[in-house]
Amino acid sequence: GIVERLHRTLLDEHFRVEGRKTWFETIEEMQVALDAYWVVYNTKRPHQGRGMNGRTPLKAFMDGIPKPVKKEVITELKTAA
Repeated sequence: GIVERLHRTLLDEHFRVEGRKTWFETIEEMQVALDAYWVVYNTKRPHQGRGMNGRTPLKAFMDGIPKPVKKEVITELKTAA
């Protein structure tokens, strides 16, 4: 499902839009436009996917994978409440 959503996003946000603005003569020209889109997609466009919370993929990558909360911390939080 995640890959299918990415394909739909590429179709809706890049190919349909860029295809109306630019007449591509070669595959290389299409690749240059796609590479420019990936930069925006990964560094400037906020994402609403699972766990993204409006961050860009670059920001999520730089933040790292969240560390799991230890059971002792959960127990302390429950008893404190």
